[in-house]
Formats: sequence, C-alpha cells, structure tokens
Amino acid sequence: MHQSSIDYSRKWYVMAAVAMGIFQATIDGSIVNIALPTIAREINIDFAMVQWVVLSYLLTVTTLMLSVGRLADMVGKKALYITGFITFTSGSALCSLTPDITWLIGFRVLQGLGAALLMALGAAIITEAFPPTERGQALGISGLMVSIGIVIGPTLGGLLIDLLSWRWIFFVNVPVGILGTLMVIQYVPDMRPVGKQRFDFVGASALGVCLLSFLLALTLGQRRGFEQLQPALLFGNAIFALVLFIMIERSSPHPIIALELFQANLFTINLISGFISFILIAGSLFLMPFYLEYVSGYTTRQIGLLLATVPIALGISAPISGWISDRSGPRSMTVLGLLVLLIGYYTCTTLNAQTTTGGYILRFLLIGLGTGIFQSPNNSAIMGTALPTQLGVVSGLLATMRTMGQMTGIAVLGAVWASRIMVYTGDSTASVIATVPISAQVVAVQDTFMVGSTSIALALMLSGWGLVQERWAGLRRVQTELRSDT
Repeated sequence: MHQSSIDYSRKWYVMAAVAMGIFQATIDGSIVNIALPTIAREINIDFAMVQWVVLSYLLTVTTLMLSVGRLADMVGKKALYITGFITFTSGSALCSLTPDITWLIGFRVLQGLGAALLMALGAAIITEAFPPTERGQALGISGLMVSIGIVIGPTLGGLLIDLLSWRWIFFVNVPVGILGTLMVIQYVPDMRPVGKQRFDFVGASALGVCLLSFLLALTLGQRRGFEQLQPALLFGNAIFALVLFIMIERSSPHPIIALELFQANLFTINLISGFISFILIAGSLFLMPFYLEYVSGYTTRQIGLLLATVPIALGISAPISGWISDRSGPRSMTVLGLLVLLIGYYTCTTLNAQTTTGGYILRFLLIGLGTGIFQSPNNSAIMGTALPTQLGVVSGLLATMRTMGQMTGIAVLGAVWASRIMVYTGDSTASVIATVPISAQVVAVQDTFMVGSTSIALALMLSGWGLVQERWAGLRRVQTELRSDT
C-alpha cells in the first residue's frame, strides 16, 4: 500500500491500541522486580532461582524481536500484534495460577513471546498509522507510555502485594490485555505486504544463538565475573554466531535483515547512539539505589520517588521533542539531546555523601530531559529510513537495541562500579556493599559516571558528524537543483 493511500483518520485510535501493548509490556518489566523477594519467600526458593523469573522473560523478548519484525514484513503486522496480546494475556493468567517456580518460569517464557510480538511491532504500526510529518510526535507519545509504565510499575506492584498477593501482579494484565486485543481488532488497519517471501529459518537460528549467547554471557559475567571461563566461551560463541549470521544474510534471497540498511551512515549512527544511551540510562538507574541507600541514607520509599525523576522528565520531554523534530528535522534535536545528556552525566561525576535531594534531582532531571529530547527524534530518524517493506524488521531492530542496551548497561556499568570499589578498598572480595566505606563507594560512583560521560561524548561526536553530513548533503542537493534550473 502506498503512503498516499493510507487512511490517517483513525491514527489516534491506532495509537491508543498500540499504547495498551507498550504500557502492558513495560509495566510488566518493572512490576515483577518488586515482587521477587515475596515470590522467593512464599514459594520457598533461593534468590539465584527466583532471578530467572525476570531473566527468562528478558531473554525470550530480546532473542525473538528481530525475527518477529521480519515475519511481520512478510505476513502483516495486525495478526501478529493480536497474537501478541492474546499470548501475553494468556501467559499472565497462567503465571497468576502457577503452582511452583518451574511452571512460573515456563509461563514467563510464554509471556515473553507475547511481549516480543508487542514490543517489536509497536513502532512499525505507529509509523504506518501517522503521516511522516507527525511521526516524531507519535513516537514521543509511545515513549511517554514507556515512562508511565516504569513509574507506575513499582508503586502498583507494592500495592497489589500488600493488599492482595503477588499473583495479582500478573492477573492485573488480563483485563488490560482483553481490552487491548479488542482495540487492535477494531482500529488497527490490516495492511498486508504484496508478494510472497520465504522466512530465513537458518539466519533466524544463527541470530537467536548470537543474541542468547551474548545475553547469557552478560548475565553470568555480572554474577560470577567476566574473567571466568563460562562467560568467555559464551561471548566467543556469540561472535562466531554473528559472523555466521552475516555470511548467511549475504547469500540469502530473503534475509532477516537487509544488510544494505547499515550502508547508510546516518542509520548506523542513529542505532549506535541509541544503543549507547540505552546502556547508560539502564546502568545508572541500576546503580542509584545502592548510592541513595548506602551513601545518602534514604529509605526505600524515598528512593522510589527519587528514581522516578528520570522517567517523569523523559515522559514530559519526549512528545515535545518529537513534535519539534517533525518541524525542524530530527538531527539537530538528537544532537541537542545528547548535549544535555553529556552535561547531566558529567554533573553526576560530582555526586558525594553531601549531595542534597535537590542536587540529586537536578542532575537526574537533566538526564531524563536529555534522554527524552534525544530518543524521540532518534527513533523517528531510524524508522524514517525504512522502506514500507522493512518497517517491521527496523522496528524490531530498534526494540532489540533497547533491551540489549538495558541488559548491557546493568552488566557493564555494574562491573565498572564493582571493580572501582575493589581498587579503592584494596579488597578483591568486597562484595557486600553495606560494609564498603562510603568514601570508596562515592569515588566508584564518580568514576562510573565519568565512563558514562565519555561514552555520551562519543555518541555526541558521532551524531554531530551525522548532522554535518546531512547539512552537506542538503547543500549539494540545492546546488544541483540550481545548476539544473540554469
């Protein structure tokens, strides 16, 4: 279907339907974390085992999203999105009824399959439903829904556990899923691709092995140390599978990812910059509860409120930034967002035991605003490079970069922080954070944010180079038009 023949009159109904899926998948990621101690206690299992309630979900989602995006470009997005809602809702109901941890982990895999369908296709459906001149604003609103899910998840989870039981954190998804399914059936247009293509099962398998090996290596490395043999073997397997995947895709008539996409410098720059931002936002928010409790002495409730600074600021700035980028172009807004992020991360290198509540909020307000200013235009630029036949896989690629960035950030920045604590304490076994001197914790946090600042500076340089390239290309087009007119 050509862009000009698309009916945009129901775009906000489509947005509402997709927002239900985005909200449901996002809130599930944050609501379950707060229930882990309760689940471990009531089912009588150790912490190492209960962590797989989260990991099984994340691994399933991240491993499958790219393949889901490719499948959507072949058969259409609506049917798969409805399947995602039904699968996620069914998995949620089964999780709430689970008799033991084994079944719970299995049903979380089923939930993850549904979430992969929802998360991979949300941006693609929104991109189709809105005209290009409103794409940034629309993707910014979807970012707002992510922020709302992140903020509400822990609060709602704590409330449900206190008033009812941990099983209700899963059962609450059922009515939302039913409503979302009905809305997708009613409002999302069924736009089918023209022609028949074959799904590249061999390429999808190599990609799945690559992603799964990489994520397992991060997970095991974070817990056991990256110098151990098992994480090293998994990283090696991930590299081997990646090389194999690229070789398969080059020779495949119907590849999972058209490698020509990466020949466009601006597309690659946007993906790398986005990946860096996802790494840093996840890693910094993972570390802050330790700093706020052990260094600053805040209570758990106060920490929860302070952590809401970033998603609230992101939720406010993302739609506004998207709206501006629709009118002025995304590239200058991405550069501005990264500049604000650089200032925010650099100011965090001055965090110490005397930092006030206002000082913390001001620093992380900059990080939240910078992330919102950057992400909406950046996502819009990425989706704008995709042909109509590639929207699903590019949307899946964007979602995969986000979840991989989150897991990478927690593992890598967590490892940097822990290693700096060991350096400053002179103790290679300093693993109980509560016993580490505050002075060592402070300088370790400062060093970690210096690493973050350097990474954002790299992303800013890449994006600035992209801006120069874009302006230069525009100038050459104008010169060519002037010559042709004369």
